[in-house]
Amino acid sequence: MSEPQLSPLERFLRIFTDVRPGEGPTALVLFANVFLVLCAYYLVKPLREGWISISDVGDLSKMEVKAYSAFGQSLLLVPIVQWYGKLSARVPRARLIAGATLFCMTNLVAFWFLQPDFFFEHLPGTGVVFYLWVGMFGVFVVAQFWAFAADLYSDGPGKRLIPLIAIGATAGAAAGSSLTGVLVESEELVKRSLLLVAIVPLGASIGLTWWADRRGPLGQGSPPRAPTPPDDPGRRSGAIRLVIASSYLLPVALITLLMNWVNTNGENVLFRVVQESLSQQAAGLGIADPEALDRFRQDGTTAFYGNFFLWVNAIALLLQALVASRLLKYGGFGAILMLMPAIALLGYAVMALLPVLAVIKVMKIAENSTDYSINNTARHVLWLPVSAETTYKGKPTVDTLFARLGDFFAALTVAVGVQVLALSTGGFLAFTVALVVAWMVLGVNVVRENLRLTQEAEPDAA
Repeated sequence: MSEPQLSPLERFLRIFTDVRPGEGPTALVLFANVFLVLCAYYLVKPLREGWISISDVGDLSKMEVKAYSAFGQSLLLVPIVQWYGKLSARVPRARLIAGATLFCMTNLVAFWFLQPDFFFEHLPGTGVVFYLWVGMFGVFVVAQFWAFAADLYSDGPGKRLIPLIAIGATAGAAAGSSLTGVLVESEELVKRSLLLVAIVPLGASIGLTWWADRRGPLGQGSPPRAPTPPDDPGRRSGAIRLVIASSYLLPVALITLLMNWVNTNGENVLFRVVQESLSQQAAGLGIADPEALDRFRQDGTTAFYGNFFLWVNAIALLLQALVASRLLKYGGFGAILMLMPAIALLGYAVMALLPVLAVIKVMKIAENSTDYSINNTARHVLWLPVSAETTYKGKPTVDTLFARLGDFFAALTVAVGVQVLALSTGGFLAFTVALVVAWMVLGVNVVRENLRLTQEAEPDAA
């Protein structure tokens, strides 16, 4: 009997990673699926920055409003993560993903009605609420897609194909950022429709999820979830307890916390410098009317972040397409996990020495583009050696709760830095360098544990 042959599609996909016969169609559908999800998210994300820039809360600075809003996400996510973990054990994965996505689509319609000075005046607090919601939407919907992908593939095919699928994520993010930049410069009504435009790719992603779930990795139907071993902590633990009790998942969670703390510190500093720059521009243009100043600040912030995210995602796309799978293949899991903290260490050291907008923007583009490509692949590959039940409980918990705990500590950093220590921009960045060093130490431990779990799983797979 002859060996299965690669299709033309699979021969093309081998440019990016090692695709085997029969794997191409499902991998391409998952590629398109995550492309649509990230495209929708990056249609919304720049609007979040613009809306929060005109959301005044007492005497707090813009940097504090943004940081404390991010902290609010961590409080909201504790009960949501616990509920989702229980639901994932009872509801089929495709139905679960469809329900969560439909819920987000209805929320987008509601926020479209509540936009500042559209159907209503700028309602107090809506910018903060929208900021909280976008953070949860971006992390939760994306996390459930990657949990689905990790459940669909076993360890070996997953390590080969997830880097290819992740190209779809970075391509979708770049497409969404680019489209946002175009629409922001359009007529007012078109600009106001970004939230409705985001509904279209989300709706299409539901159909692709169902298709991939029915087809399975090789077109023979989805394999049943692997039985969870009786002693697997995922069977008997709640989601948070599962993570804390695991010698592998706990350092993964702590890395996620530190990584988000570091990144959010950088985002808060960037936001602070952008607002200072816009205030200087407005003063130079003689804009003094409060309403005109708000419009100038909102449009300027949205345009800046649209351009910023476009550069981040365009570079991330190149890294994901040309570097990620090859680095994983030849350098191993350790190489893709440790690259991000190495770049962050260099970037924050340079920013601390030269804390000006041009330097901070360039260094943050380098950090975020690596995060969205190489490090994004590492975050998904690290779940391959664990059981499906552990993945569905643990991954949303780590990607939401512990990521948002990083936002909490970043908010605490802002509170202490602004209200108590009166830190300069350079002072915030110097503190962040110390956090990156702790991140690197934990990364070495995760690499060792991942190797141990992979070696233990190989005999079972055989």
